[in-house]
This record gives sequence, structure tokens and C-alpha cells, in this order.
Amino acid sequence: MSETETATSNSPSVKVDDLSLIIVSLLKGVVYQENDPRLWSELIKLQARVRDYVAILGLELIFDEAEGYAFLRSRFEESEVDASAAMPRLVARRPLSFQVSLLLALLRKKMAEFDARGGETRLILSGDEIVELIRIFVPSGSNDAKLVDQVDTNIKKIIELGFLRQIKTTAGKQNLYEVRRILKAFVDAQWLSDFDNQLAQYKAKISESGVEVGDEQ
Repeated sequence: MSETETATSNSPSVKVDDLSLIIVSLLKGVVYQENDPRLWSELIKLQARVRDYVAILGLELIFDEAEGYAFLRSRFEESEVDASAAMPRLVARRPLSFQVSLLLALLRKKMAEFDARGGETRLILSGDEIVELIRIFVPSGSNDAKLVDQVDTNIKKIIELGFLRQIKTTAGKQNLYEVRRILKAFVDAQWLSDFDNQLAQYKAKISESGVEVGDEQ
């Protein structure tokens, strides 16, 4: 996700162009409270005006104050409007490979289990732990080095999408990643309730095709 513009700490609490700064930042990508506390504070105050403004563009504001993130999404699915009357899409929809989708699903389930235990609010996984999440879906006899390389590629894609954040570690230590809580907004509770069914279908697809993790679906 692209970085948002920041305001100086000695700026007045309300400025004429605060609304513009918020809208531009949201159009660029996800706005996180931790990345820009001042912008977040203004978003809380101007939330109603932001919703009204983006509605004109055919967008809606998804705002989770408790989790500390906000983003824009289309108010209408393409299937809900006549193609000839559809507005140009301002928020791009990115097609995901089967393997990236699977890993996102597994990370979401891991977050649900983590939240159910209570305690810490940040789910942090090592690269090895993420590889283990996907290993049970790999046909027996698959090349382990190829698996690790493919999972690493998928992790980079998920970081780009904004659902993982790499944590800096000292030289020689394995990579650590924070699963960002915005993932809950994209893989919701309704979908999660059918998760076991989804995973059974994933397993069947891999088993039937005999395709290794590194191959595209």
C-alpha cells in the first residue's frame, strides 16, 4: 500500500484542506491509525463528511475505529448495475492466484484462533510458521525448497496487498511477520463459518490435479 501524506505536528487541529488530505490518502490505499495518528484523529472528526463525499464517487468508507484502519470500496458489485451505466472503478480489484487466496484464508483462520485465546492483540508469525500452515495442502513428495520459495513469493504479494507487515529483526534471525487486522474486513465472519468446507475443496483440488504449490491454478 502506498504511504499517506503526513501533516506537521504543529499544524492546527482543523484545517480547510483536512478533508482533501483524508480523501486523497484513502484513495491511495488503507489508512492506519498507527501510521498517522493526526490524520486518523481528523478522520474520526470528519467521518460523516468523508462518507458523503465518497458516496458521490460510488464508494463507501469502511472504518474500524477499534482495529485502527479505514479504506474505501465500491458501493456496488458489477453484477448489480447495467454494464453500460457502470461508473469507472476508482478502487481497483486485484485478481489473486489460488495459492495467495489459500494463504490468506489460512492466515484469517489463524487470527480467529489467536483472538479466541485472548491476551495479545498482535498476531506475529515466523516465515517457518507460515510455511507450515500451507504444508498440509501440498502433495506428498513435493519439493520442499520449491515450497519455501513459493510461500516466500506469496508472502511478498500479501505484504503488497497490506495484509502482512514484515517486522525488522537483527541479522541472522528468521523473518517475522505481523498479520494485519484489516484481513478481518476482507475475509469476514460469514465466510469463516464455512471455512472447513472451503479447505476441503482446496485439498480436493490439489489432490485431483496433483499440482505442486509452485504451479499456477
